[in-house]
Amino acid sequence: MHNRAAHMAEKIIQQPESGAGTGEIARAFLRLGFIAFGGTAAHIAMMEDEFVRRRGWLTRERFLDLVGAVNLLLGPSSTELAIYLGQIRGGVPGLLAAGAAFILPAAAMVAGLAWAYMRYGALPQVAGILFGVKPVVVVLIAQAVWSLARTALKLKELAFLAAVVVVLAALRVSTVALLIGTGVAWIVAQRPGGGWRVAAGATGTAAATGAVTGGIVAGSSILLYFVKVGAVLVGSGYVLLAVLRADLVVRLHWLTEAQLLDAVAVSQVTPGPFFTVATFIGYVLAGWKGAALATAGIFLPAFAYVAATARFLPKLRQSPTAAAFLDGVNAAAVALMAFVGFQFARASLLSAPAAVICAISALLLFRYRVNSAWLVLFGAAAGAVFKLLRLA
Repeated sequence: MHNRAAHMAEKIIQQPESGAGTGEIARAFLRLGFIAFGGTAAHIAMMEDEFVRRRGWLTRERFLDLVGAVNLLLGPSSTELAIYLGQIRGGVPGLLAAGAAFILPAAAMVAGLAWAYMRYGALPQVAGILFGVKPVVVVLIAQAVWSLARTALKLKELAFLAAVVVVLAALRVSTVALLIGTGVAWIVAQRPGGGWRVAAGATGTAAATGAVTGGIVAGSSILLYFVKVGAVLVGSGYVLLAVLRADLVVRLHWLTEAQLLDAVAVSQVTPGPFFTVATFIGYVLAGWKGAALATAGIFLPAFAYVAATARFLPKLRQSPTAAAFLDGVNAAAVALMAFVGFQFARASLLSAPAAVICAISALLLFRYRVNSAWLVLFGAAAGAVFKLLRLA
């Protein structure tokens, strides 16, 4: 009877909450889309805070499973995580609402900055805002890593594998290879006769040999090109940058080196997915129409991948082998978040004003549980003031 009740409870958690309105989902992700600075790790941190801790849409364990899953998919991880969360809350309508609401604020801001860039030949000054937001992002990542690690690293062997992942990440081993390698390693460790030392060796071997690369066939239109990019890209925004440079600057000569760097700068100082760099490029190539086509093209595969996997993903936990694989992937995902957070902190906390913003943000978040949206606004305002006073 107890097992049956547990099974029914698990089944209820796994089903989309069809009673939830798409308006609720759209509003939640629209707000997030306006404040989600800092890249994938920061986006995951904000979603964990908002939808696990504050709203209770899903358990931390299931959230970790989703983080591990999207890290294994092609395309933009944080956007796919938003789409998955929308599907859980409201089925297919929720899937579409969450993804669109998360993407559109950033795409609109990037398109506006692209218009100013093409009209005036320069970018608006946003250095103060970016200066103040970065220390807040460091704190948000730290909070998410601490929270998720307590669930993902529940055994000392998993913690050891996570430490191995951090070392290999520092050696620039492929992210996808580390995720898959750690998942396989934990499967090995769970089998009779499989030890965690053997598993750690499996992680290293898989990481050394499992780098994934994807080829891109250039199309004649902006839409086709960015659909192909979104469909085959493996890895982070830095991988996207390398692909765009090789294609659009070196091979096709659609952009100059300076234009690509300006596109990257705009995507860094605006919230939301880094992949909205495509919006800027599309505008440079063909105005507002090009911006719309590029944005639609690069994000369409993410919606398709999530829609295709949403039905069978919850069933993975019912298989002991798949569950072990997910446990390993989750440990690696948390380790990679910690590594990215460390790199971000090292680049962001280079001055006393930045350290002050970071310390105050940490106090507000850990002691008083202030919402991440208010923290981002505080950081932006403080950064602007410090810049105005020429203290930063």
